[in-house]
Amino acid sequence: MSFNINLTRRVRRRKLKDGSTVEQTRYVLNWRDPRTGEREQRFFERQREAQERRSEFLAAWERGICSSQTITVTVETAVAAWLETMRGVVRPITFASYEFETRYIVGPLLPSEARRAIVRSGVGAKPKARAIELLGREKVQELTTRRIRGWHKLISDEVSIYCANKAMQILKAALALAAEDHEFRPPAMPTGLQRQRDKARKMVLTPDEVSRLLVAAREDLDKGVYVAFPFLAGTRPSEQLGLMWDDVDFEANLIHVRRIQMRDGSLCEFTKTAAGVRSIPMSPLLREMLLTWRVRCPRKDVKLERVFPAPGVARAWPLPRLGGGGPLVYGNFRKRYWVPTLKRLGLPAVTPHSARHSFISTLQAQGVEVGLVAKLAGHKNAVVTLSHYTHAMRGGEDAVKALDRAYAGSAP
Repeated sequence: MSFNINLTRRVRRRKLKDGSTVEQTRYVLNWRDPRTGEREQRFFERQREAQERRSEFLAAWERGICSSQTITVTVETAVAAWLETMRGVVRPITFASYEFETRYIVGPLLPSEARRAIVRSGVGAKPKARAIELLGREKVQELTTRRIRGWHKLISDEVSIYCANKAMQILKAALALAAEDHEFRPPAMPTGLQRQRDKARKMVLTPDEVSRLLVAAREDLDKGVYVAFPFLAGTRPSEQLGLMWDDVDFEANLIHVRRIQMRDGSLCEFTKTAAGVRSIPMSPLLREMLLTWRVRCPRKDVKLERVFPAPGVARAWPLPRLGGGGPLVYGNFRKRYWVPTLKRLGLPAVTPHSARHSFISTLQAQGVEVGLVAKLAGHKNAVVTLSHYTHAMRGGEDAVKALDRAYAGSAP
């Protein structure tokens, strides 16, 4: 359907009581709504205002909005609708983070100094500063790229660039969903926005240090597999602690990642992302360690359930541990298994998640294609693998030698 809108100049003459005549100039926008056939007009005192409004009407029509349409969907409503689609689909802790970030979209937001004053008071004293209105009350069909850019800068200045970028991702998803539900074209997201400075890469163990750790883990029949597993499987700590023996397929030589363990020890029947559901082949060393551990693994009510359970109370071999087999929370995993092992071996105090970085980076250093590495790591696409999880596991000398070999082959 075409949409034509005309701008005309009208001069109205009025006769005053004293007999004099004055002219009143008006600029009029005229159009007929293609959907309803109704005629509409808008009057302006200045030609420039009429021209700007005409451009806005035409741009709105290109985005799928009829000028006579009643616009009732606000950004707050759109964000709330998007949040409902996420409920029960992502982890509770992830959903809570989404809810928290939406406050920077909907508002209102207290100025940074007022927020600091609340913290300093220690009792949540109400500040006198006036809150800043954000996007909550604005209608999604009238939202412009320019307005979004201004909002992003405001959040970057008042809160942080990180929060502004996170909130931008949520806003983009919410507008896309609202556009599907209400049939309009969402505004383009602004480009060239301020970005957060690159963080220092997570410290990881070198291949030689990992090798020392694996040798020691192989000899430690009670704790070794707990520490060695993420280096050999590349799992997240929540995936490791949520692993059940039913997920370990010794016949197919695969480990099936299907769930995660929450911070309180409860199991969640989905992973961090949809791509997190995957199958990881077992290396010979990992298979050997798991088969050995299966015999010694603490049972819960005489039933073998979790691969990495709480240890319980040790008794003389071959009697099983007493009271073990239940969930091992992340804090205890670090305190009882991870930190003591690294300290005993004189290794750097890296985090359990760094083992995942070592797994991914070492595979790439060994020439494994990035697409396969991303699949084993449970990444949706290889961009995440390349941008966040790749560390230089080989020295610069190796790179220079490879360069020499390449040039030597083409030398005359």
